[in-house]
Amino acid sequence: MYGSGKDIRRNLALFFLDGVVFTPAMTLISITSVIPYFLTQLGATTFQVGLAASLALICNFISQPVFGRIASHSIMMHRTFGKILLLQRIIFMLFVLCIPVFAGFGRLMVWAFLFFWGVFNIFVGSYNVFYTPLVLKLLPPDKRGALRGMGNAAGSLLGVGAAALIPILLDRAAFPGNYTLIFSIGSVLLLIDGALFLIMRMPADAEPNTPMGMLQYIREMPAAVRGNAPFRAMVLTCMFLVAANSLLAYYTLYAIRVFSATESQVGILAALAVIAGAVGYVVFGIAVDRRGPQVTTVISAALVVISGALALTTHSLSLLYVAWALANLASSCYMVSAALLLGKVSPSSKLPLYVGVYAVISLSLSSAMLLLLAPALERVGFIPLFAAVLLCGAFSLLSNIFILKRRL
Repeated sequence: MYGSGKDIRRNLALFFLDGVVFTPAMTLISITSVIPYFLTQLGATTFQVGLAASLALICNFISQPVFGRIASHSIMMHRTFGKILLLQRIIFMLFVLCIPVFAGFGRLMVWAFLFFWGVFNIFVGSYNVFYTPLVLKLLPPDKRGALRGMGNAAGSLLGVGAAALIPILLDRAAFPGNYTLIFSIGSVLLLIDGALFLIMRMPADAEPNTPMGMLQYIREMPAAVRGNAPFRAMVLTCMFLVAANSLLAYYTLYAIRVFSATESQVGILAALAVIAGAVGYVVFGIAVDRRGPQVTTVISAALVVISGALALTTHSLSLLYVAWALANLASSCYMVSAALLLGKVSPSSKLPLYVGVYAVISLSLSSAMLLLLAPALERVGFIPLFAAVLLCGAFSLLSNIFILKRRL
């Protein structure tokens, strides 16, 4: 079902390398640490920083039906996905190379970045609808969690080096060359990552997806929720984890605005994020194979609760580091669990549809929270942020224990 032993080993190696390359790349192009600092230096408002974070969700949300249709019609999904990734990253690289042109125009650069960041995230709409089915179609069940966790952990260790490089480049290279260099390295790594999917091997007996037109895809979304109680419980539980993860960008803004965080302190945040990710990917990758994804999403929700409560009740940069690390640990736990949980509650032939429905619902909640919080943070401070994180974790935890566990 998953191809020959040679094909399985090849795909395992390529998924491992995906984690190795993707994680340090996104450490350098991080919406939770580097990008907020970049925009703040350009004079961006709180709304614009929040808009950058929400674009990662809104554009993803808008493009789900388009990529869902493409995925449902694709026979060689890995090759289609690889081409989409390469196009996405070439477009972003073009913007990065143009940063020196906009160097003297701060406001223009902010809006230029937001435009290209929006385009980049339109393509992010392909990630879930392609990646999750590929994991489930190409990897045996007992190999999905640990191997991907190990790959992401190795990538996180490389990400520590990337995070350590950030304050050095920010301090020693003149603006805007420092950001041009940081984003260029990240973009090259992303191009390598996209190429990995082109050389995966799809087994000849893989169950084909059910082809759907875009309108049919949209029409069947409500039915997927109404007619599948386990899927409905999974969405209710995990959408709050997605929302909590989306708010990580505001942690960095909090450190900058309240504690006047420097380049080195932003670098510490980036390093803590990748270290927490490395630990989380290894530990929870093994745990999800042995105990199942429902148990690990309980752990993720509990970590979100602790992170929100700690940040809400203290006023210390040192304790913010702890809350930040716990939040990123929760994020890595969710990342290794979500695809496998979706596989348990979704029909194999309609995975692109169910993944798209889940993404649309969770991204809608996350986008709304990001945009609604921006004016609140500007007017009354950051208490609403950490209260929202705490509530997201609590809702997810309660839903998981009292609803999802019974439905599985």
